[in-house]
Amino acid sequence: MNTASPHHYPSKSTARGQIIAAFGRQYLAELAGGEIITCLTRGKKSEVACGDFVEIQPTAEAQGVIEAIQPRASLLYRSDAYRQKIIAANVSQIVIVVAAEPPFSDELLARCLVAAYDQKLEVLIVLNKCDIADKAAAARVQLAPYYQIGYRVLELSATRDSSPLLPYLQGHTSVLVGQSGMGKSTLINGLLPDARAATREISTVLNSGKHTTTHARLYHLNPESHLIDCPGVQMFGLHHLSFGEIEQGFIEFAPYLGKCRFHDCHHTHEPNCALQNAVADGKINARRFQLFLDISRPGST
Repeated sequence: MNTASPHHYPSKSTARGQIIAAFGRQYLAELAGGEIITCLTRGKKSEVACGDFVEIQPTAEAQGVIEAIQPRASLLYRSDAYRQKIIAANVSQIVIVVAAEPPFSDELLARCLVAAYDQKLEVLIVLNKCDIADKAAAARVQLAPYYQIGYRVLELSATRDSSPLLPYLQGHTSVLVGQSGMGKSTLINGLLPDARAATREISTVLNSGKHTTTHARLYHLNPESHLIDCPGVQMFGLHHLSFGEIEQGFIEFAPYLGKCRFHDCHHTHEPNCALQNAVADGKINARRFQLFLDISRPGST
């Protein structure tokens, strides 16, 4: 998916705003003065994302039609062979929430990291529910390869205190992603006591209670720091990325790429494969290498 704006050109009477909530084809946009209006897109297919800056043609009081999307700094989305799911636009950091309990998927984590690398996002992994001591110990073992290759990991217990996350969010537009059950909602409510009120306010604006579960919702922490919350994800398809882009998204592979015997090596059975040799020498974690093989296998993205 191209991160540039679609070929729509705003008229002189349009207003500029930022999408702060997405509900299918219905959106909330915040205008420069702080006014929040509901918006629709023209046509059935929409490529508008939470975090997008858009040009809006007013149609009625507090309502409008999105005429154009401004060029994006980044676009995080997932895809399979059949469709794409936009997550958030113009973010500078991804915060991936995992938990001591229930167990988290390290494949989903690896996929999120590849997508983040593709969009040049900073990464923070949050290990939640660390008050469950025995489960937290097992989760630390699972995360050890990520510590070792330089990813930042923050441990906390959102039910007790979400505030350790705040310093990491300063100066960023961060997107919060994770599987269902990892405690993202508790984390959000701890950081933003008004989050529930904001959700109720959205339902009032839309005159409907059924829209309280959004595709994504942007909150302002302060004028320089913003947080986009997304529904829990169980799958993170990377169909839009090439084999080489997935390869590069495993950042620890960098010293070995281009050093295999065959230039088109897929690192499965080829002789004198630099990655397989690095795994055998203990320089690349065997589980991470297996995740790469699973994710890059044709038909598995």
